Amino acid sequence: MEKRPTALILGAGIMGLCTAWSLLREGFSVRIVDQAPPPNPRGSSVDHHRLIRHAYGAQPGYMRMVDEAYAAWDELWADLGEVLHIQTGVLALDEANGEWLRASRDALRAENRPLEDLSAAQVAQRFPYISGEGIANAFFCPQGGVLLAERIVTALAQHVVAQGAVIEIARASALDAERATLTLEDGSTRSADVLVVAAGPWIPRLLPAIGRRVTASRQVLVRLAPPPETAEAWSCAPMVLDLAGGFYLVPPVAGTPLKIGDHSFSLQGDPDDPDRTPDLHEADRILDLARRRIPGLDRFTHLGAATCFYEVEPRERFVVERLSKRGWVMSGFSGHGFKFGAVLGQRLARAITQPEASHGVTAWAAGDEMISA
Repeated sequence: MEKRPTALILGAGIMGLCTAWSLLREGFSVRIVDQAPPPNPRGSSVDHHRLIRHAYGAQPGYMRMVDEAYAAWDELWADLGEVLHIQTGVLALDEANGEWLRASRDALRAENRPLEDLSAAQVAQRFPYISGEGIANAFFCPQGGVLLAERIVTALAQHVVAQGAVIEIARASALDAERATLTLEDGSTRSADVLVVAAGPWIPRLLPAIGRRVTASRQVLVRLAPPPETAEAWSCAPMVLDLAGGFYLVPPVAGTPLKIGDHSFSLQGDPDDPDRTPDLHEADRILDLARRRIPGLDRFTHLGAATCFYEVEPRERFVVERLSKRGWVMSGFSGHGFKFGAVLGQRLARAITQPEASHGVTAWAAGDEMISA
């Protein structure tokens, strides 16, 4: 019997698991190493939600990649036997003619994607739980929604194990990309034909060269429950991208809490910090971003605040690159990479199994619309 090629993946977040899923479909034997069982509550991929949307400012490469992402998610849903995505639509708001909203509208219109311009009065009328005060520019896209992130990671981990993958709980202390080898903290080693490093904000510790290009960033989010009189309306609400306030809002779909986070990156913090608990000032800062836009925010029930860590590339371009003939890295996904997890896993698996297809995958992953992987 012909020996199956082997893959060693560091990281059981969405990128590592989607790559494992894709390599298993290509006939690989797969071992995944992570410091905690998935879903790792300290990992970048784990929270109730992540968003998927076509609105992408002046990054049409990523806008178009969303179509590929939806197709890849559909393949994954078929394998998992359930759809872990809720369509909500996207409501984008600004109090000026800001560049991101204008560029998004232009790019969406150029490709005849569904888009509806709204006035401040129309926003308040259509979405009465949102204030139209100060809004100068707004649009609604019916496409876009919520990926149930924690449930996806849980189901995907179970699926790849059922398909023969091994998930080993251990912490890596070093790696050798040339030999496709990991050294674990107990001194033992693991090796394979191919090594994929998808270790999120821990990558700088293991790959200093990549660490000079991406920065770990501690992010705070706040979870809320709307008051009874608006709870039903909020459960059917779109995701909200408020460019003036600098916050995003995820509606409470599928039994999840309503979530508010900010668009900015802290670009500081240590993912190994044992205490990630946000202080009251951090939670209040997030809520202050949204008070003007959400009437009666103080009547919402506070369900807690949390932190997560991203690894951020300065232009928010994904880093999917060869480390060696036998090694690859996946990094720089900031807060917008999750939506592309399934398609990035597919494309990397294709690059690994079909060397002729590896040309261009780095530029494609970085959002270069002119190059196809």
